[in-house]
This record gives sequence, structure tokens and C-alpha cells, in this order.
Amino acid sequence: MAPISNEPVDPNAPVKRKSVSYNNLLLGATLNLFEVSTLGQPFEVLKTQMAANRGQSMATAAKNVWQRGGALGFYQGLIPWAWIEASTKGAVLLFVASEFEYRSRAAGASPFMSGIAGGMAGGIAQAYSTMGFCTFMKTVEVTRHKSAVKESTFKVASDIFKREGIRGINKGVHAVAVRQCTNWASRFGFARWAQDTIVRVRYGEDTKMKPTAIDRVLSSMVGGALSCWNQPIEVIRVELHQVKTPGRPEQMNISTAAKWIYQNSGVKGFYKGVVPRIGLGMWQTVCMVTIGDSLRQYFGTN
Repeated sequence: MAPISNEPVDPNAPVKRKSVSYNNLLLGATLNLFEVSTLGQPFEVLKTQMAANRGQSMATAAKNVWQRGGALGFYQGLIPWAWIEASTKGAVLLFVASEFEYRSRAAGASPFMSGIAGGMAGGIAQAYSTMGFCTFMKTVEVTRHKSAVKESTFKVASDIFKREGIRGINKGVHAVAVRQCTNWASRFGFARWAQDTIVRVRYGEDTKMKPTAIDRVLSSMVGGALSCWNQPIEVIRVELHQVKTPGRPEQMNISTAAKWIYQNSGVKGFYKGVVPRIGLGMWQTVCMVTIGDSLRQYFGTN
């Protein structure tokens, strides 16, 4: 994702297409790489481990990840898949979201609704361009130990491509698209709601005070945490992406994967891994909103 501005928008300002700054694209890629290379990938690995092995507690999942490689086990899939994804998805989001936001505003939508529309469109574009395949490969990296035959991630990808073509290595991409679409709509909406609420509580109902850096950090963390309401979609995505296990149906889609999860794990199964995902969402929004805003102001790329 690219650095996201959390500043209020003047609804009476003339509608203009946002220019795309290549400095912002570079900054977005850099921040994404920083986010995923620090706490992001450990949260991602732990979340995927729990969603793929729904009988494990968070402590058991962390222990199993540690046994696979110590501290480095929490960075499975970082190179090259997470780095490829991080360095490209921000540009996709910025280009698509800016265009859709402009079109929505030109059609008469409010800044709030046009921002949500832009975020949803940008999230979907991310999924079908770079994230679908990279997310699939990251999940294979974390779950391939469940296979009876120990193979490298590249070998698994090669075999799937030979057997099923492009569709095979993009399996679960529709679930990724639903996740990204709802993620961005939720993050934008919840973060804006949280920011307005925090400002009203701290400064009063009729205040004209602008949110401080602390206000933006708190609202971003709230937005990132509350956006995890769609965890069932993420668990379904992991089930579609993970290496096949004995007894599981051969051909699965979103509905059959949901049925399989419910039959084997019940309703609770749809929320496995939600705690590390909340941590991931909070860390992502702090990096991309708070740190992103500060660096854009420092480098003059607002």
C-alpha cells in the first residue's frame, strides 16, 4: 500500500484528479518493505499458521513456527514473495484508488464515500495484479510442511502451473480480492470514525481543532484493528491457498472451502488467527498512515 493521508477533506473544494507522485510511489514501496521486514511478516506467518491449523492455539502455533527455523521461521515467505508484493502493491493501489476517487467525486459522491470507493477499487486491483500470486506463494511457503512430499516452494509452484496453468497459481484470488476490498473500505471508514470520535472526546463537540499526531496514531490503530471483522474471508483464503491435505476435496472454491471449514472446525474456525491479524493491521496502519504522513511532510511530497 502507498502512504495514506489521514487529513480531513474539504467537501466544497473543487474536484481535481490527484496527481501521482513518483516520490510517493518510492516512499510507499520503501515503507511497505520496512513494514513487512520488521513485524509484518511474523504476524503474517503466525496468522497463516493458525488459520491453516485451526486446532492450534496461538502458543502452539508460535512453537511450531519456531521449530521450523527458530526466529527465521517467522520470516518464511519474506524473500522473494513478500518483498515482491510489498514493492508493487502500493503503486497499484495509488494509481487505481486516485482515479476511482476522482470519478466518484466528479459524479457527486462525498469525499468520505468517494474515498471508500477508491479504496475498494484499489484493493481489488491489488488482488488481481500482484497480490493474488504472491499471497498464494507465501501461504505455500508456510504450509508446505503439511504435505507428505517435502518440496521447495518453487517446485510446488512449477507443478501447479504445469497441471492447472495460470488459474492454478492464482487459486483463491477471488477471496484475496474480497479481503482487500473490504479491508480498505473498513480501514478508511473506521479510521475516519475513530478520528472524529477521539477529537470530539478530547476537545469537545464544537471544536475546530485538527487531529494531532497522537490522534492519528490512535485512530489508525483502531481502524486497523476493527477492519479485521472479515477474518472469515482470510481463513477461507488460507484454506484455498494451502497445500492439499488428506481428506480435503480436490476442487474448492469460496463456498466449498467455507463448508469444509465449518464441518471440521465449526464457527470458531473462521476466527482462527484473528489476534495476530489484528496486530498486523495495527502495525500496517501505523507504518503507512502515521510514519507515511511524517515522512511525506519531511520530504515535501504531500
